[in-house]
Amino acid sequence: MHHLSPSGRLSLPSPSRRTLLRGIGGAAVLGAGMPLLSACGSSGSAADPKTVSLGSNASDAVPKKAFAEIYAAFKKQSGISVDVNTKDHNTFQEQINSYLQGTPDDVFNWFAGYRMQFFAAKKLASPIDDVWQKIGGNFPDAMKQLSKGEDGKYYFVPLYTYPWALFYRKSVFQQHGYQVPTTWDQLVTLCKQMKKDGLVPIAFGDKDAWPAMGTFDQINFRLNGYDFHKSLMAGKEAWTDPKVKAVFDHWAELLPYHQDGFMGRTWQDAAQTLVSKKAGMYMLGSFVAQQFTDKADLDDLDFFAFPEINSAYGQDTVEAPTDGFMVSKAPKNHDGVVKLLEFLGTPEAEQIYLKADSSVVAASSKADTSSYTTLQKKAYTMISEAKSLTQFMDRDSRPDFTSTVMQPGLQKFLQNPKGVDSLLSSIERQKKTIFASS
Repeated sequence: MHHLSPSGRLSLPSPSRRTLLRGIGGAAVLGAGMPLLSACGSSGSAADPKTVSLGSNASDAVPKKAFAEIYAAFKKQSGISVDVNTKDHNTFQEQINSYLQGTPDDVFNWFAGYRMQFFAAKKLASPIDDVWQKIGGNFPDAMKQLSKGEDGKYYFVPLYTYPWALFYRKSVFQQHGYQVPTTWDQLVTLCKQMKKDGLVPIAFGDKDAWPAMGTFDQINFRLNGYDFHKSLMAGKEAWTDPKVKAVFDHWAELLPYHQDGFMGRTWQDAAQTLVSKKAGMYMLGSFVAQQFTDKADLDDLDFFAFPEINSAYGQDTVEAPTDGFMVSKAPKNHDGVVKLLEFLGTPEAEQIYLKADSSVVAASSKADTSSYTTLQKKAYTMISEAKSLTQFMDRDSRPDFTSTVMQPGLQKFLQNPKGVDSLLSSIERQKKTIFASS
């Protein structure tokens, strides 16, 4: 299920969310020998009223096929062809800025939240309020909020999503008589009991440097609320704020219950300790289900929302990375684009996608969930009932900041929780520099 991450699909050996991050650092090198993204089709074909061009980052087999089936259904219904220009997922991420400033396709795949707002604010995307007048009734309020730019206009049509939560084995909880914790104190007490019972309380692997960001997000929005979290990610709050220090203090309290040796362990290896019942819980996205290849094990997998820390915010925010579509600054076939996006915003389009890729859930609250697994149904309910949805640190903030500052910064904290004050001063200094650049 990782796929919700920027690219990841079941077919990937490792979550592709990260691929995106590499793009920012090492990828410049990788991109050097590659042709730049450019719109497909010549100006002659691009102006064809029966064709909409679409820039796609869905280079993995499963999503590529799923999207092709959506576009075929749209053509059948409208008579309009979607001319797809697929680029390698990482290349797409690395070159998106120059692509959108050049002659991009009419429509392109992208991510909700800050990532979308960044291009909307730079005027590299077109508002689509006209589309939302048609499709608005298909989505819950939290999804609508995720699809708007900072100017309050809509720029995004969401297609699918998945939640981050604490995963566990039902049989392990039954065997030991554990209760699902709903408060921080209950979570700490449960960790202590699991340790006594010979289990690793929280499975953990941070070799790829992104999983830890998920734990930070949960503690921050549970403690300080959605608005503060979003503002911190957008570079508008100080990392030296006592509210941020409090996040690390809470995390330090949980660290003794995290799996040792995490710097050398991938998320997949950590997941295997949950599969083998050596670990009691695992904080991750629902793509963790990928590692449960035996049906009996998969049927035993369950999850719960990260517990409440501050009663003012309860458990009202869910981290649910969401993928969908945007429109470039000057689409050649405006009418065709509107028709395509109205179709992409229907439960029908989502169901076509989900038939091919069952590791995610629909963004629409009107989608037919009858074919969902128990886990998918629960994920869907959790997301559709959330008051606010976040996207994950590397999508809710600038990718250059999360990859070069936060990933190594969180690893420093995990290895030396006592050095947090100087670490936060350093993060704040670097944040100011990065966010000041365009």
